[in-house]
Amino acid sequence: MLERIGDFVEEARDVFIDTCSRFFRFVTQNQGMITIFDHAKFIVIVVLVAIVFRSFVVLPYRIDSGSMMATLLVDDYYYVSKFSYGYSRYSTPIEIIPVSGRLFGSEPDRGDVAVFKLPTDNHTDYIKRVIGLPGDTVQVHAGILILNGVPVPRERAEDFSYINEDGEVLLIPQYRETLPNGVTYLTLDYMDRSDGDFTQEYVVPEGHYFMMGDNRDNSQDSRFLEEVGYVPYENLVGKASIRFFSTDGSAAIWQVWRWPSAIRWERIFGRV
Repeated sequence: MLERIGDFVEEARDVFIDTCSRFFRFVTQNQGMITIFDHAKFIVIVVLVAIVFRSFVVLPYRIDSGSMMATLLVDDYYYVSKFSYGYSRYSTPIEIIPVSGRLFGSEPDRGDVAVFKLPTDNHTDYIKRVIGLPGDTVQVHAGILILNGVPVPRERAEDFSYINEDGEVLLIPQYRETLPNGVTYLTLDYMDRSDGDFTQEYVVPEGHYFMMGDNRDNSQDSRFLEEVGYVPYENLVGKASIRFFSTDGSAAIWQVWRWPSAIRWERIFGRV
C-alpha cells in the first residue's frame, strides 16, 4: 500500500511533465490545429495532478483567526507539508486512505506548528503549536508554561504592535519562550488572569499531543478539554512550513490599485 501511493505520486508527476512538454511542442509546431479534445485532455491531467499534489504533498491554507499571533496573522497564507508526519485518513480532502493510524508515520517535534482536525468533530481544521508530547505533564500557572514540572524560560520582548478593526494601534505584551529542545518563538499575553492562565496539570495520553496557540489569551486549544483537548496522532494533517503570502485585508479582490499597500511584503516567503 505504501509503495503504491509513492509510485502513484511519482508517476503522476512524470505524466504531468511529459504532457506539458508534448502540449507546448504541439502548439509550437501546429499553430491553429489544436482540437477541443487536446485542450480537454490537457486540462483533465492538470486537474488530476493538482489533486494528487494537494492530497499528498502540500496544501495552502489561510489564517482566519488571531490565535497564533504573532507567528501567524489573520490573512497570512501558508503551505502545510503533508508528508512531514505521514498520512492518515484525515490527510486527504475525501479521506481516501481507509486505514487507522498513519502511513509513512513520523512523529512531530515539540514546537512544531501543526494543522490538525479538531478532535471533537474530526472535521474542523485547527492550527496550533505542539507543546506536550505523549507522557508529558503540562500546566500553566500565572501565564507561565510548565513542562514536566519545570517552568519554560520566558523573556520579555518588544511589545507587539497591532492595528485592530477600528484602526486603533494596540501594543500587546510579547514574550519569547524557549522549549527544552531549543525551539524558540514569541507569544502574546495581554491579560493577567485569563481563563487559560491558571490551569490544572494535564497528563498527555499515549498517542496524543498537547497543542497551544501563541496568542495565549485568545486561543481555544488543548487547555480546554471539552472544546479541544488532547489531539490524537491520527488527527494531524501536516506541518506548517512556509508563509507564501500575506495581506492586511484593506483591499478587496477587485481593488487592484490598492493591492501594493495592502500586501504585507515583509511577511512573504518566511518560515513559520
